[in-house]
Amino acid sequence: MSAVVAEAPVTGPYLATEKLRGALLWLIGFAGAFVFIEPSPYEIVGVVAIILFAANGLSLSAALAPLILLLILLNVGYATAVVQVSDQAKPVIWVLVSAFLATTAIFYAAMLGDNTQARLRWLLQGYLAAAVLASLAGIAGYLQVSDSLTELFLRYGRARGTFNDPNVLGAFLVLPGMLLLQRVLAGRRSQFLWSGMLLIVLMGGLFLSFSRAAWGQFGLCGVLLMAITFVTTRSASERVRIVTIAILGVMVIALFVAALLSIGQLADLFKERASFDQSYDVGPMGRFGRYILGAELALDRPFGIGPLQFPRFFPEDPHNTFLNSFMSGGWLAGFAYLTLTLVTVVSGLRFLFVATPWRPTYQAVYVAYLGVVIESAIIDIDHWRHYFLILGVLWGLMAVSRPYLKARAYQPQVA
Repeated sequence: MSAVVAEAPVTGPYLATEKLRGALLWLIGFAGAFVFIEPSPYEIVGVVAIILFAANGLSLSAALAPLILLLILLNVGYATAVVQVSDQAKPVIWVLVSAFLATTAIFYAAMLGDNTQARLRWLLQGYLAAAVLASLAGIAGYLQVSDSLTELFLRYGRARGTFNDPNVLGAFLVLPGMLLLQRVLAGRRSQFLWSGMLLIVLMGGLFLSFSRAAWGQFGLCGVLLMAITFVTTRSASERVRIVTIAILGVMVIALFVAALLSIGQLADLFKERASFDQSYDVGPMGRFGRYILGAELALDRPFGIGPLQFPRFFPEDPHNTFLNSFMSGGWLAGFAYLTLTLVTVVSGLRFLFVATPWRPTYQAVYVAYLGVVIESAIIDIDHWRHYFLILGVLWGLMAVSRPYLKARAYQPQVA
């Protein structure tokens, strides 16, 4: 007998409550792009959503135990290390925000235990809508549609959209970009044109963010997703479609970039950002030099130096989340983040080829997670809302996919 249990139909009073939950999930996905103020709309909607779901029943699967334990250890490390700088308000607030964001990751994972497909769709549709709006805002700012928009949506000549930092805009667009790419590669024909148009909008915002890390992350994730999709499809025609789209996509991107670089100001900024010998990257106190010096300091500080204290010792922030976890939370937080990353990457591999109803989405989320943690080696992602969303969704999908893993042997084909 199959170990896979079909989801029960949503009816009656439960349906009305579930619609409210769906609306909140859409809103929290959408609010992730608006961080001009703190607390941001994301925090407000997130608190309401967590309270509503918890009040109506939110169960924690045993499969989520590693995620919960490691996030607790991470935040215990932060809370312990902040004692030494507890007279400063900002580090204390930083720790509280970290605890809240960890809670959201657990919430995303837990809420997918019921009505998985619908809840996943609501959340990611809100995220996609936010990504499109943020991209359009960044593009409008860069095109200098008006002075007020340019001032609001541009920073240092780079599109930042509805974010404070162009680098966060670029990274935020990776997951929705992968979801759209998945639809273009293997989705229904009716999705092809619309998804392709939205993907172009997101790539415009990504390019104009001039985030080298986001460019690399998007390229790596795109290649991985195409390879995984090619392997898991059983249709020869779909494989031809994937190869054709990959070839045409490279040509279109090359033409698109060439057209943009024909604009003098764009070309100059591109050359500057594409260079790996920036003044803040090289030298003993540059980005990479600080990694070595920071690692040496971490060896001498088992309890870290406390959140936001790295600039007291060095010219800038660590720009490396692995290092920052050791600095901000000591060895406990540092090893917790490192372990969480390794466990998630390795555990997630088991479900890439399992035939579940949400496998295409799972594959996009997994490669996006892989991309963001690789990027975390060169930038601080400690408080990126979308990182915790991706982390929670990935663990939630792993938990609900376990019955499928037990019921079916691996087959490189679409269910």
